[in-house]
Amino acid sequence: MMQRVRMGQVVRMVAVAVALVAMLGVGSLAAADGMAKPFTGKAVNGGTVTLSKQGNRTVLALSSDFQVPGSPDPHWQVVDSKGTVYLLDRLKLKDDKINTRITIPAYVPGIAKVQMYCAWAEVVLGEAPFSKPVIANNQ
Repeated sequence: MMQRVRMGQVVRMVAVAVALVAMLGVGSLAAADGMAKPFTGKAVNGGTVTLSKQGNRTVLALSSDFQVPGSPDPHWQVVDSKGTVYLLDRLKLKDDKINTRITIPAYVPGIAKVQMYCAWAEVVLGEAPFSKPVIANNQ
């Protein structure tokens, strides 16, 4: 009888420890909805980017006050919390259309900041960091 009580206590303690580890491991990352700070940089100053979940996809969208840089080949680029950089789609499309929304690919684990990057000049035009890195969770 005494052995069953101790075994129950051990099982409860292990369950609590597992729950705490899980919360601490994910607690440093923000929820998957939010707005980054305004863009600042060499050619992009102002406008924001909003992250939202649409089904099981993570989508980034530019605010209406975002000014498209005049550089020859601007691209979406994201940086995760480990500093890994992911170059994504072009910002400018055919016929002067602008790619104001982008779905984050499944291989991007999270996002610490969004950058506008000129692929021609190989320079960051501006960036918009999130206050805490966000988990992309694209399955």
